Amino acid sequence: QAQLVESGGGLVQPGGSLRLSCAASGSTLDYYAIGWFRQAPGKEREGVSCPSSSDGNTYYADSVKGRFTISRDNAKNTVYLQMNSLKPEDTAVYFCAADCWTVLAGGSGYWGQGTQVTVSS
Repeated sequence: QAQLVESGGGLVQPGGSLRLSCAASGSTLDYYAIGWFRQAPGKEREGVSCPSSSDGNTYYADSVKGRFTISRDNAKNTVYLQMNSLKPEDTAVYFCAADCWTVLAGGSGYWGQGTQVTVSS
């Protein structure tokens, strides 16, 4: 079973940047696409980004395109989410999830515990 641990959240001013990390156990990155989701208070969970292991296309939510970038370091078994030009509406708990394409389609995946991102002046 995949185990995921997020880190890197915090309080940042509008226009600032944060980089989230998702450390995966064992060979999780070899078997699953790991992506990022977020949930703001009172809102549904939404997909933020999910990398493709087949055709090379990466999913980004329209609201983050051009500002967020997903990447991975295989040697560290870690997936990152670089978030630039942050806006107050980006405030949410951010989760990484293994098998993110299945999750985007409404299925289940393996989740981390989440990390809080707050964008506020």
